[in-house]
Amino acid sequence: MPTSSQEEKRRPRAREAGITLGHLEPGPLNAITDVAGVTVGQRTLTSQDGRARTGVTAIMPNDDPYNERVVAGTFALNGAGEVAGLIQVVEWGIIESPILLTNTLSVGMVSDTVVQWMFERHPEIGHTSDVPIPLVGECDDSWLNDITGRHLKAHHVVEALDRARSGPVREGNVGGGTGMITCDFKAGIGTSSRVLSTAQGGYTFGVLVQSNFGRMNDLLVDGLPIGRTLSERIAEYDRRRQNYGSIIVVFATDAPLLPVQLTRIAKRCALGIGRMGSVAAHGSGEIILGFSTANIQPRNPQGLTGQLTYLHDHHTEPLYQAAIESTCEAILNSLFAAEPMTGYRGHSVPAIPIDDVVAIWSKAIKGI
Repeated sequence: MPTSSQEEKRRPRAREAGITLGHLEPGPLNAITDVAGVTVGQRTLTSQDGRARTGVTAIMPNDDPYNERVVAGTFALNGAGEVAGLIQVVEWGIIESPILLTNTLSVGMVSDTVVQWMFERHPEIGHTSDVPIPLVGECDDSWLNDITGRHLKAHHVVEALDRARSGPVREGNVGGGTGMITCDFKAGIGTSSRVLSTAQGGYTFGVLVQSNFGRMNDLLVDGLPIGRTLSERIAEYDRRRQNYGSIIVVFATDAPLLPVQLTRIAKRCALGIGRMGSVAAHGSGEIILGFSTANIQPRNPQGLTGQLTYLHDHHTEPLYQAAIESTCEAILNSLFAAEPMTGYRGHSVPAIPIDDVVAIWSKAIKGI
């Protein structure tokens, strides 16, 4: 856990710095954990020699997703990336495991570890009950991390799972976001939330991103070409050129929704990625996965039929707005929270200059 002195030194989130995106109000934490029952755990892995710059982030939909399966949906804007186990979500419209985010070459190990972790909690798996297929998403952190060194180990994954808690979520150079880059600046994990008005249902919507995409010139904030302006002010440095990168978006809501509705919302998260400047390049993966905590499909149902409560489609538009706004803000928070980093092969990535971004945004939006 961070010490009080570390908390005092941390970089401000977007709203703390004065930038407010969108019109809807954030939740108390402005995080995915504003959705009741959702917890997040992280394990960050760095080494003094600069080779290890990686980690893992765990998202729990509830305390027992294996037995209390949540309704889910997904969308891939571009598929040059991976979320292992996603086909079952597409087919069944449910999630029955934790969701893990890490680097590309650790997906297999992380998945295997989650299976073992679930075995220990559910010994009936594979004997008197079905086998789960864990969800593990990835982005390529090889610019800063010695990715072939396979520094992340099973015990790190277990630590992230066991650390899953409600409350504030650390952002930037943490967990699966440790070695990630966005628009040529250091980024990583970011989160945000929105709460709808009572008339709109009072639902909470939260997003967590592992952000690792884009080029500086393309970066947008509130529609402003912030990246283009920054590129004129920042001296040239050795940047990631051959790898456009990727982003994984995980969202949660307590609104009662069906799988098809969650998939439609996932597409609006993709709009949020685009609003931040992503072009979903040929070699990138923009994959969105989300779930509703309001509708549970028990593993061992009683009777022949069950019931799902759902929001009528013509009342879902505020959730579309929440998806776009919170995705944009989560990406911006991942940039604002991240510290500059030097890693493998001496590659260095600067932090985004917050004061410059705020000044440009304030001048354009507020006229000051």
